[in-house]
Order: sequence, then C-alpha cells, then structure tokens
Amino acid sequence: MSAELVIFYVLAAGAVGSAAAMLLPTTGRNPIHSALLLIAALFCLAGLYALLSAHLLTALQIIVYAGAIMVLFTFVIMLLNLSPNEILPAKLTLTKIVAGVLGLFVFGKLLTALTIASAGAKAVDLADPVYANYGTIKTVGRMLYSTFMVPFELASVLLLVAAVAAVALAKKSLKYVDAPVPPPAKLTRLAHKGDDHDAEAGDGHHGGGHH
Repeated sequence: MSAELVIFYVLAAGAVGSAAAMLLPTTGRNPIHSALLLIAALFCLAGLYALLSAHLLTALQIIVYAGAIMVLFTFVIMLLNLSPNEILPAKLTLTKIVAGVLGLFVFGKLLTALTIASAGAKAVDLADPVYANYGTIKTVGRMLYSTFMVPFELASVLLLVAAVAAVALAKKSLKYVDAPVPPPAKLTRLAHKGDDHDAEAGDGHHGGGHH
C-alpha cells in the first residue's frame, strides 16, 4: 500500500468521523463543539484536495470555509446564545422522517450519477504536460465565472439568506427590558415633601445637639 493511499484513508476517516461526531449526543448538544468538528472535517477535505493536486481548492477550502465561513457560523452561534436548557431533546417527528427519506433518495441519486459517470474512467497522470494547468487560478476562475457561474451565485445568496434568518431568529428570542414607567406626579410631590420634612428634622436635631 502506497503512502498516498494511506494518507487518503486517514483523511477520509477524519472527515467522515468529524462529520458523524457532530450528530452524536455527547458532542452535538454543544454548538461550539460541533463548529470545531466541522472545522476538522473541512481541514481533512482540504487535504484530500491537496492529494488531487488541486492546490487552489486546498487554499480556498482553508481560507474561505475553515476560516471566514466558520467565523460567521461561530458569530451566529454566539448571537443565538442558546443554553443547554433551551435545546430541546431530539424527537422523532413526521418532518424528520420525510427529511430522512428525501435525504436517502438524494444520496442514492448522487451515488448512481457518480457510478455512471465514473464507469470506464481511466486514471489520469497529473504529471503529464497536458494537465499542467489543472487546478490553477486561471483554469478554475474561467470555469467558475462561465460554466458554473449560476451555482456559484446561488450558493452566495443561500449563505446570505441563512445569515439573515439566523439574526432574525435571534432577535425574536432576545428579551428586552422595558423602560420603567415614571410614577404619577402626585406621588412624586409627596416624596419630595417627605424628603424636605426629613431634612428639616435632621437640621433641628443637629442644632439641638450643638446647644
């Protein structure tokens, strides 16, 4: 077994293990722990990109996703400020069952598409001069802003909507303290009269003690 294959298995196990640990009851109940595990999964994915000689995607994975995007996630988690008591225990509902079935369906379709697309595929030697521009900024940029421009912009809009929705949900859960209602004017005058009477009594007491 080559060293490259060993590194691939280690990185793949790290990515899958970190993603699975986010759903476990011991770590999934703490949002910060889940965010840290997601960072670990993103770093493992960046290592897989490096094995494919996609160095630009490796750098973008670390700088953009493991860096900027995770800072945004952590900011949203801190803004929500959910205590363990506010996190309800997991319950099996009809919505979750439907979501699980649809998720398995989409995963099956994706696996089928990958199997059909990779049928008869041959290994590519990245050292071949024909693939000298593979993974470079120029090649990726041309594909990103021409062939895959619509999915790229949709992903940007999706992230923006998710951030706005998180802030809107956080505002609903925040508890604002109302300004105190001022007392009626009559009570205010009585309070001032009481203070003046106490002050006069105090002055008379000090005066009698002096004599």
